[in-house]
Amino acid sequence: MNRTAEVVVIGGGVIGTSIAYHLARAGVRDVVLVERGELASGSTARAAGGIRAQFSDELNIRLGARSLEAFARFGEEPGQDIGLHRVGYLFLLSTPEEVAAFEDGVRLQNTLGVPSRLIGPAEARRLSPLITTDGLLAAAFSPDDGYCTPESVVRGYAAGARRHGASLLRHCEVTGIETRGDTITAVVTTAGRIATGAVVCAAGAWSRAVGAMAGVDLPVQPLRRQIAVTEPVPGLPPGLPMTIDFTTSLYFHAEGPGLLIGMSDPDETPGFATGTHDRWIPRLAEAMRRRAPALLDLRRTGGWAGLYEVTPDHNALIGEARLCARFLYATGFSGHGFLQGPAVGEVVRDLYLGRVPFLDISPLSVERFAADAPRPEVNLV
Repeated sequence: MNRTAEVVVIGGGVIGTSIAYHLARAGVRDVVLVERGELASGSTARAAGGIRAQFSDELNIRLGARSLEAFARFGEEPGQDIGLHRVGYLFLLSTPEEVAAFEDGVRLQNTLGVPSRLIGPAEARRLSPLITTDGLLAAAFSPDDGYCTPESVVRGYAAGARRHGASLLRHCEVTGIETRGDTITAVVTTAGRIATGAVVCAAGAWSRAVGAMAGVDLPVQPLRRQIAVTEPVPGLPPGLPMTIDFTTSLYFHAEGPGLLIGMSDPDETPGFATGTHDRWIPRLAEAMRRRAPALLDLRRTGGWAGLYEVTPDHNALIGEARLCARFLYATGFSGHGFLQGPAVGEVVRDLYLGRVPFLDISPLSVERFAADAPRPEVNLV
C-alpha cells in the first residue's frame, strides 16, 4: 500500500469510528481509519455498555447528555439497531459524604437538563429489587440513562463512515508517524506508508505509544477491569436499571436472561494483560453480600477482561497537540469513553475543521497537567 489521506484516524473502537464517521459525513475527503485488529476488538468490545449523563463535572454531563441523544436516534442515523435499553442508572449511596456529593451532582445535572433525582432506599429497592437496603441512605437515579451494545455502535459508525467515503483498514498496525519539524507528513503502517498532514489518535489504552511517535506525551495507563456474566435469573424485572453500589463500585445490569456484573479491583496494577483471573472474586462476593446478596446464588457462565485507559485525574484527553500541528487526540476516558463516543466524534470533527464545537473542550487538553489544572470526576465506576 502506498496512498494518501487527508486525515488518518488511529484506532477502530467507538471513539475512532465515531470520529471517522463524523469527519466523512461532514465532507472531509480521504478519511482513513487504521485498526491493528478487527474493529471494536480492543476496549470497546469489552465494555459494559452503560450510557449516562450522571457525572459531577459539567463537561462530562454535557458530553454524556449529547451522546444519549445520538444513541436514541442511532436507528435512523447512522442506521443501526444498538440494543438500546433506557432503563436508567441507579447509584446506591451509603455514606453522608456520598449523599452530599451526589446532591451537588444532581443539582448541576438538573441545571443542564438531565432529569436525575435523589430518591430514598425504598424507591431504590422498588427499581432494583435484587438489592438490600441495609445501611443504604439514598440513591441517585436518572431515567434517561441505560445501556446498549458496544459492538453494534461501532458497526453502525463504520458502515456510515464507509457510506460517506471513508476507508477503514483492518489488521493494519501503525508503526511510526513521520514529521518534518512540527508538521506531520505520513503515517507508517505494516501495510505501507500513508502520506497525510493530519492524525487523530483514538487508540485508547495504547495511545501513549502512538503519541510518542509524534513526540506528544499522552499520560494514559492501561488498567485491567473484569466482568462476569451469570446464568438466567428467574423473574428478572424487564426495566432493571444499571445498578451501582457506589461505595464498592459493584454494578450490574441485565444481559439477556441473566446479569452482567462488574467491579473495580484496587489490587490491579497497570498493564496490558487482559486474561481473566479469580483474585477479584472474594472482594466481589463481599460486595454482593453487603448490597445484593441475591447475586451470590447465581452461577457464573462467562466473563471477560478489558482495559480502562486511565489518566492522572480520571478524565479524558481531547484536543490538538501544541507542539505538533494537526495531531489531534481523543483518549484517556478512564471508563466513560464508550458512552461519550458520539459527542466526542462531533467535537473532534469540529476541532479538525476549525469550527467552534458545541462545547468548549479546552479544559480537557493534555496541557492541563503541565498547568497543574486537573479536572477530577467524582462519579467514577
